[in-house]
Order: sequence, then structure tokens, then C-alpha cells
Amino acid sequence: MLTDILHGALIAMVAVAATIGVLFVTRGTALRRVRGVSAGGAPVAPCEPEFAVTVAMLTGGTLLPGTRAELALNGDGTFKRLWADLRSAERFITLQMYYAGPGRVANELAEILAERVRAGVRVLFLYDAFGVSDLPRAYWRALREAGVRAVPFRPLRFRNLWVIQNRAHIRGIVVDGRVGWTGGFGIDDKWLGDGRTPSPGGRDGWRETNVRIEGPAIRQLQAAFAAAWAEATGDLISGSFVNTRLEGGLAAAGVLATAPTLGSTSAERLLALSVAGARERLYITNAYFAPDRAFTGLLVKAAERGVDVRVLVGGPRTDVRAARLAARARYDQLLSGGVRVYEYQPTTLHAKTFVVGSVWASVGTMNFDNRSLALNDEVTLVVLDRDFARQLEDTFHDDLGQAEEIDLATFRARPLLARVAEWGANQVAPLL
Repeated sequence: MLTDILHGALIAMVAVAATIGVLFVTRGTALRRVRGVSAGGAPVAPCEPEFAVTVAMLTGGTLLPGTRAELALNGDGTFKRLWADLRSAERFITLQMYYAGPGRVANELAEILAERVRAGVRVLFLYDAFGVSDLPRAYWRALREAGVRAVPFRPLRFRNLWVIQNRAHIRGIVVDGRVGWTGGFGIDDKWLGDGRTPSPGGRDGWRETNVRIEGPAIRQLQAAFAAAWAEATGDLISGSFVNTRLEGGLAAAGVLATAPTLGSTSAERLLALSVAGARERLYITNAYFAPDRAFTGLLVKAAERGVDVRVLVGGPRTDVRAARLAARARYDQLLSGGVRVYEYQPTTLHAKTFVVGSVWASVGTMNFDNRSLALNDEVTLVVLDRDFARQLEDTFHDDLGQAEEIDLATFRARPLLARVAEWGANQVAPLL
């Protein structure tokens, strides 16, 4: 009798734990609307002086003056410059990388890091255990034998089951505390190329937007690495990091590191503030665009108040078909609400950016989906500067020239089977 009671209690505990876990990873955002504290109730806009303070207060991301950021588009605009920065290292290199696979890019990175170690540079490499699963163990063994301290983040083990769904989707590289890199790129050959021409052998030359950083915002990128490194190794790194405010730098910029938490996350608050603060234009480029009902509603409300809201997402060459289907499940509501939607055609779109009113912009690792906003560790560079924002707007318009705009009437005429597939993908969208 007692055995049966204990057995039943154990089953009940497992069922409750499983239910809590499922509810946690599928919970969606706690945010519903954004309101200002003034009599009119209008949220603060990026063009208003209070905006930077509001961002800092509600997300923890401080915008620092004197930071210079340069867009680096696709593999052609990224790897040559990145390799040069790494080869220039004199004191230390820290790398945090979500995705890596075998090929030319991975081999060249290994050669550079090994050479820098021989020159006396300390190299710390933190890689997400899930995202780099395609790389053979021999690759990491060779790096360690060369003197690189390479450590997995949240390895797939039984004792880590409670955080198995929370991945470090971060791409962050810092060289000597003076140069930093982030964006959507990975260490893989599919990022090679111009983002418009499929690579030989059938692998796409992915369309990507990255950013090279100099100045105070690098400290925030370094801090994100230090926190993750401490979790993975137990070692809290410290030292003398360069603290330089550049002349002619940006008006204000910062690296926002986001992480899962109870209630709303800083990533959700950043996105909600940005959408609600738009007054004239809001341009979003996002590889895995699967907003929940609340964020879909915020986008529609922006369009209804006269904002030119445009969203560029992946087209038929997407690497995650379920994510594209989940996005298309929201098209009808977005299009009928005045949001214009485009699908990129030539190659796989992997960029994650937004620009608001030619003044407020973001480039980073954060997708417009529940996984990035609520479950993963992410980083994004946020910039309050007209020149940088206009560059990103120009990039957006260039991409529209390679995209197909979705027409509401045509979309509504799609086959029933497509509707069913989109509905199904939307049900699992919080886990994608």
C-alpha cells in the first residue's frame, strides 16, 4: 500500500514538473502595451531626449557616448576585416560563439588563434555546446593543444537539464579591449560570399549583417562574455580593459546583453519600447520572425497610427522551414493592419536588425521570436545616431530590391494545405 502511494506521488511530481517546464518555455511575453507617464499617455520616441534614459531604466542597457560602429555585411564584408583584427591582438582575445561548422572559416580561425597563442596572446573561447555540435571533437582538442582555452557553454548533460532549453545564442569577439564584433554570423562556410549569390556546391552565401565596434560599448560586450565564462568555468575574469571615448564617435551606443528571467525580459522591453516609440518609420529585418499575439498587435498599432512599418523576413531559401511557416501564420493580421511584409529571395536571410525613424537602430543576434526574446542569452548593439541609422535604412532598401512583397489578396488565396502547415508551425513557434 505504501509502495503504491509513493509510486503515485512520484508520478504526480514528475507530471507537475513536466507541466511547469512546458509552461515556462512556451509562456510568451508578459507585455501587452506600452504607455507613457505624461497626460497624453504617448510612449517616449527615440528622437526625444528622455529616450536614452528610458532605455537604460527599463532594459539595463546604458547608452555610452563616443563609440564607433561600422556595418559589416555578409562574409565578404566581415571575415577579412575580422581576421585582421584577430591577427593584431597583443594581449588577449575573447570569443563567444553560438554556431560553428567544419570548413575553410573554422580552419582559418583555428590557425589564427594558434598563431596568436604562440605570440603570447591569451585566448579564451566559449562555445555553445548545442550550436557547435557539427564540429568534430578533434577540432577543439587541437585548439586546446595549441594553448587556446576552449570551453563549452551548458554542455548537454543530465545535470544541465534544467537549462537545456536556454542557449547562448551570442556572437561576441573582443580583441585587446579595443575592438569588438557582434552580429548574426557564425564560424561556417555558409556565411562566405556577398549574401546575394548562392555559393558553389549548393550551400547558400547567407545574407548577414554584423557590426565592428570601437570605444566604450566594448566594455559591455566584454561583460557579457565574463558573466558567461564565470558560469561555464567558475572563473571570474578581471583585468585592465581599454576605456576609450573616440573622437567623432557615435552620439550614443551600447551592447545590451539579455537573458531569460521571470516576467518580461530586457529583450522584450527593448523591442516593445522601440516599436511603440516609432513615429515615422520602422524597418525590421529578421531571419526567424515569429512574433506572438502581443508583439503582432504592437506592430499593427504602429501602422495604424501612421508609421511606415515594413518587415523583411526569410524567403524560400530559409534554413528553418518551420520558422518561415510560423511567420506566415501572422501575415494576414499584419498585412490587413497595414504592415508591409517582404520575403528575401536570393539566399538565406540571417540578419537581425531594426531601425526606427532614421535615428535608433539595432544590430545583433536577437531574433523576433520567443526563443530569442524569452529563452536564450543574446546580445545586440543599440545605437542612437542618425548616420548609423541611415546606413542601416539604406541597407534595408537595398535588400528590398532583392525581395518579394507579400500581397494580401494573393496570400489569402494560398492552398488549404499551406494554411494547415502554418497553423501547426505557429503552435510550436515558442520553441523554435
